[in-house]
Amino acid sequence: MPKAEGLTLAFETADKIRTDLLETLPYKGGEQIIRLNYPEFSALCPFSGLPDIAEIDIVYSPADRIIELKSLKYYFLSFRNVGIYQEDMTDRIYRDLKKILIPRTFYVKTRYNIRGGIGAVCEMGEKAKEKA
Repeated sequence: MPKAEGLTLAFETADKIRTDLLETLPYKGGEQIIRLNYPEFSALCPFSGLPDIAEIDIVYSPADRIIELKSLKYYFLSFRNVGIYQEDMTDRIYRDLKKILIPRTFYVKTRYNIRGGIGAVCEMGEKAKEKA
């Protein structure tokens, strides 16, 4: 039997996600769509402790604030050692960012690297409803 068979690596719980790092900036411009892409997201699978790698797309129309990008990057980095399922991670990012931004429209899409021959894409928000 291989030594790694059935091994589970340690990970942190979701309370280690640093929403306190998120900052916004005032926005007084006209109605627009902001598209953000983060191609190097990682968290840990709570089943195995192995890394889940994803690309995150965020699309929103700001009301009176926009996200400060450095704070967003640090927020994403706080997931690195957290064990969280892909679907829960997408939901968590959607809720955390929508709460702080209070945007006119908001959408999050996560695309995970293929693992075990299966690729996963999770979507939440206005665009996801349009596609359903």
